[in-house]
Amino acid sequence: MRVILLGPPGSGKGTQGEMIAKKFHLPRISTGDILREAIKKETPLGLAAKAEMSAGHLVNDEIVASLVAERIKKADCKQGYILDGFPRNINQVRLLEKMDNSQEEIVFEISVPEEVILDRLTSRRICSSCGAVYNIITSPPQRPGICDLCGGSLIQRDDDRAEVVRERLRVYEAEIKEIIDHYKEKGVFYRINGQGTFEEVFQRIESLLVLKFKTKINQPKE
Repeated sequence: MRVILLGPPGSGKGTQGEMIAKKFHLPRISTGDILREAIKKETPLGLAAKAEMSAGHLVNDEIVASLVAERIKKADCKQGYILDGFPRNINQVRLLEKMDNSQEEIVFEISVPEEVILDRLTSRRICSSCGAVYNIITSPPQRPGICDLCGGSLIQRDDDRAEVVRERLRVYEAEIKEIIDHYKEKGVFYRINGQGTFEEVFQRIESLLVLKFKTKINQPKE
């Protein structure tokens, strides 16, 4: 099966992807992760992506799709996989369906009100030394502005500022409607309430996965 996770920045789809991966023994494929790895290893696709980024451009759909295609050809994806961060537009949807039309799929959009996302992201702080993540409201450090792990200074990323978050949400809403309409037409789209604890949100997703794929989901190893 192919699980596709959609949702605006701050919706928690990365965490849900990790929880689905652990429960159902499927690899989680984050386009951000595989892009960074390709650039670090200086693969041909990584070098092409780096050139695009160095020129101030977004990495084009063909490069991103090629990275995903390489990843899903690996043996651990034979029984299925989870996509987090892909597809981001209708062109990427079509590229995905061309590269792999063998998997039954289910698409979740994790829906969270804009004001909740603003609260989540504008409260996020990152350690400038080790990269540890905190939230000054829900998971603050023991000492304000200081990382519990390494003592580094906590900073707010530029893309976590309120005006930037609003623009990111605007871009998401502009691109996602066509994708959602496509998957609704296929009958595989589900909107998930993303409010509550991570466990509560996961239970909503898990119940739908079990219902749809009850005879195909990998069973936990003994």
